[in-house]
Amino acid sequence: MSGTVLRKTTQELLPVVHTPPGPGRYDLYPAFAVRPGAIARGIDALAAWIAGQRAVVIDGFGGVFWHDLRQRLDAALVQRGHRASWRDVATAQRPEPAIDALIAPFLGGDDPLFGTRFSGALCDFFDADRLAALHPDPAADVTILYGCGAALAGWDAPLAYVELPRNEVQFRARAGSITNLGASQPADPKAMYKRMYFVDWPALARHKAGLLPRLALLVDGQRPDDPTFIGGDDARDALSRMARHPFRARPWFEPGPWGGQWLKQRIPQLPQDVPNYAWSFELISPENGLILGDGGLLLEVAFDLLMAHGASQILGRFVERFGVEFPIRFDFLDTVGGGNLSLQCHPRPEYIRRHFGEQFTQDETYYLLDAVAGAEVLLGFHDDIDPVAFRDALECSLRDAAPLEVDRFVQRHPAQPHDLFLIPSGTVHCSGSGNLVLEISATPYIFTFKMYDWMRLDLEGRPRPLNIARAYENLVFERKGARVHDELISRPVELASGDGWRHIELPTHAEHFYRIERYEFDHAITVATDGSPQVLSLVAGSQIAIDVADGPRTVLNAIETLVVPAAVGRYRITNLAASPAWVIVASLKPEALR
Repeated sequence: MSGTVLRKTTQELLPVVHTPPGPGRYDLYPAFAVRPGAIARGIDALAAWIAGQRAVVIDGFGGVFWHDLRQRLDAALVQRGHRASWRDVATAQRPEPAIDALIAPFLGGDDPLFGTRFSGALCDFFDADRLAALHPDPAADVTILYGCGAALAGWDAPLAYVELPRNEVQFRARAGSITNLGASQPADPKAMYKRMYFVDWPALARHKAGLLPRLALLVDGQRPDDPTFIGGDDARDALSRMARHPFRARPWFEPGPWGGQWLKQRIPQLPQDVPNYAWSFELISPENGLILGDGGLLLEVAFDLLMAHGASQILGRFVERFGVEFPIRFDFLDTVGGGNLSLQCHPRPEYIRRHFGEQFTQDETYYLLDAVAGAEVLLGFHDDIDPVAFRDALECSLRDAAPLEVDRFVQRHPAQPHDLFLIPSGTVHCSGSGNLVLEISATPYIFTFKMYDWMRLDLEGRPRPLNIARAYENLVFERKGARVHDELISRPVELASGDGWRHIELPTHAEHFYRIERYEFDHAITVATDGSPQVLSLVAGSQIAIDVADGPRTVLNAIETLVVPAAVGRYRITNLAASPAWVIVASLKPEALR
């Protein structure tokens, strides 16, 4: 595939080998340890594994460069003196018009952003008779059945799975180098993403979860010319241990039309040839990857694979409520040196279930990790809000491309470091410029109904879609006047204290199913999970260590995010720096079980 643009991003691929950046510095590639030598590397090594079989099935995620993988492996097998016979499972797919008809009810019609979750299975994309007609070639040294859904053919053969991080899938879609599941041609990247989110990824994730117990090999396919891979037993052992020990997800970063400079300056190892970084996706479980490292080589798997394997240990007593979905999200919104976010709200619980197929909604909070002098958060309506007048003003702004008198309708609140603003669904809000927001939220993350975007274009020079009608089906106009100050700005409560430490609760809204606490300490504290997963961020200080009863020490640097599964029980946090450490901890409320 030389000469072809394969991915559109400035972010680098996961390195095969990585040296952590040193004490106190943000690590872009956090790895969970597997046994030394568990990870292998290279097309030749993968071909050596295949050469020992009579038949092999290679399944994988959407976005894998299947033709390229076949060419590379076939050449390596020929060099070993093996003649391979190849079977492409895509030849058993249903005709494209039939697939289009199958998925149309889930794509939201003309809506540019939203559909509803696909309720079917990956096998629905295939013709059962064509699958049954795929057989090994008895004359070949080895027959290889490959492609998304290859395992559906039911061969009695060793099974490998080619994993691909979802952010990498998006980078490939932006370059037009891949297609959606069942599509013959790439589409506009935003349309491809919508189809991925609502159709491809749910079907592929369910299929992959069913394969995990019998995988012989798990392959990281993000580097086409230099894959890494791990045996199925080692992969399952790593996931079992990860479900019982603290771990970090691999973060990824995106520029945006309102993005700022704080993250770009504080994490200099990020590519600097972008105008800004608007987001740091610290923990968005449907899209983050998890890195395994054997002390030499790295390999990335999807977060959903961990949840499929160990949800009970991770979620503890909340597993029946959330199933295989990790419910808490952490990300940074950087507007320092940037602009305001769009004026927006999120869907109410019943609305998101009925219209989009989500099990819970996008209830958010803004924790101010940093804020410049004069920074503000826009939140809630003025006491005299007139819903009809507000909608008329929004529609006029959209129709006439005219500025909206935002301050006529929406309150502004001073933003100070370590403030917490509460944003239950249906609340009008946005971060103003000059803030570094740690957004602590329920996991859904694309369901933002923008009402006004400050007359701004996206980074491609196109208008950003507004969703005034959907917003009006969800806005809570009663969140206005003094009620905003009383209910939506958290007031810290000291729960306990001692020599050199304090335990603070930052109360969340009654509609939030998660709670937020802060531990402030000079030396060390002990924390209990109480049957809930916890998500941590070091919001003041430079470095801490987390120790558990039966595992290695985990070190966390400033603004890094850590997941502590419910199964950990008690753990100890030690401050490794001279200045005090402040750690934010989010966990699930007992009320979430109701």
